[in-house]
Amino acid sequence: MEKLDIVLYPDAGLRETCAPIPEMNDTLDKLIDEMLYTMYDAPGIGLAAPQVAVQQRLIVMDVSEKGDQPIVLMNPEIVQSAGSLCWEEGCLSMPGVYATIKRPSEIVVRGMNRDGKPIEFEADELLAVCIQHEIDHLDGKMFIDHLSRLKRTRAIQQFRKLMEQKES
Repeated sequence: MEKLDIVLYPDAGLRETCAPIPEMNDTLDKLIDEMLYTMYDAPGIGLAAPQVAVQQRLIVMDVSEKGDQPIVLMNPEIVQSAGSLCWEEGCLSMPGVYATIKRPSEIVVRGMNRDGKPIEFEADELLAVCIQHEIDHLDGKMFIDHLSRLKRTRAIQQFRKLMEQKES
């Protein structure tokens, strides 16, 4: 299995709106396996297709403690949301940067599962946060876009500094 390269901020592909997936096929099946492998290796709990330079509406996640309950969603959309919570988020496209983001605490999400079948389910807490974070990627948004201008600027400066340190 091939580990994919994770696209880092400020890559322009992270700001594009992704195309819907018309149907499941063998190419997508391979991509899903590679995305899951890449996500677990990173390590992370979620990965969206544009983070591996694929502009399609596909996300993979696993918020289980043991990392053995992968969730695959194609063309996900949030059809209902309620409540609110603040959660510290990070992103594989901005490694080392974390920020507290306010989001709905409960959602209902609809999409297609790995078999290409329609699926709809409720999510709360960490899973709800993860789904919203990954769907944001499909719409060309990043978690830092939920921050005030000052906090976003600080997060970007922190990331640039981390990347400079990594290169030296």
